[in-house]
Amino acid sequence: MLADFIVIAQPTIDKELQRVVTKALFKSYPGIEDILRYQLGWESQSGQGKRIRPVMVLLSAGATGANWRCALPAAAAVELLHNFSLIHDDIEDNSQFRRGQHTVWKKWGIPLAINAGDAIFALAFDAISRLSETVDLQAAQRSTMLLAETSLQLTCGQHMDIAYERERQMGMDAYWAMIAGKTAALLSASMRFGAIAGKAGAEQEQQLASFGHYLGLAFQAWDDWLGIWGDPNELGKSTESDLVAGKKTLPVVFALEQRGRFAERWIRGSIRPEEVGVLSGWLIDEGAQAFVENQTQQLTEKALQSLQTAGCDNEYTDNLHELALSLLKRRR
Repeated sequence: MLADFIVIAQPTIDKELQRVVTKALFKSYPGIEDILRYQLGWESQSGQGKRIRPVMVLLSAGATGANWRCALPAAAAVELLHNFSLIHDDIEDNSQFRRGQHTVWKKWGIPLAINAGDAIFALAFDAISRLSETVDLQAAQRSTMLLAETSLQLTCGQHMDIAYERERQMGMDAYWAMIAGKTAALLSASMRFGAIAGKAGAEQEQQLASFGHYLGLAFQAWDDWLGIWGDPNELGKSTESDLVAGKKTLPVVFALEQRGRFAERWIRGSIRPEEVGVLSGWLIDEGAQAFVENQTQQLTEKALQSLQTAGCDNEYTDNLHELALSLLKRRR
């Protein structure tokens, strides 16, 4: 079962992360390691993420028939890259809370937060280099190139997200392009990292990457749903923020194309916090909620089809299947 694997994998991932983050270098520069430890959730139980992306790296390696532990350097690199993006995203989005605690910029200020994000970004490349020890030099080189490419996709997706905040309109094609970079790229890369470590063939690697891609799209679509209709206590952040900030989430983009009451109000200008309840109801009435639920279901089915086409058939494949289905039940 997935839960059983996570119980084993999470502390193993964190041990690898500790190896990378606890650098002798930081002893000469007091304070920076404290920020990194806080961001990675080592200072409080509530602050630690679910480590979904590194778990996917390890499951992908296991699905190819390899010992999943060989992919631990890539798993650490993925989690570090993810947290680099979170620190910078929180600054860019003016988000004060994440995982139920203050964001790094809110606690230490923007300059130190940017610097800490840059440090985590550098550590991701340090982490990936150890694949030369656990697999071989070729795997390390391919994975380093993939890490750089994925970093660029993340920043391009985030660029679209920020740029479209200034626009009142956004088409569906632009939305999918945005989240393909911002969210799906890292999940797709997570699967590819595992396939590289596991020495998968080109076709199998591509299908595993496709699984991650569609899963990433489904993940973001459902995250957009939660951003409006989720439970703030479970999310650890307000459900008003997306609408008030003018985020072009999937429910909003769908409703804009319907040109109903929601679109008319949206186009007039910024949404006030006290309007959110009414507007979220309009989104339901105009079919946005049902549309997002349907899209999440369809994308999850595409992900599972890619996983089946990959030709993997073992307990790790079953765990990936379970992980995909769990997206439809995720409430935070």
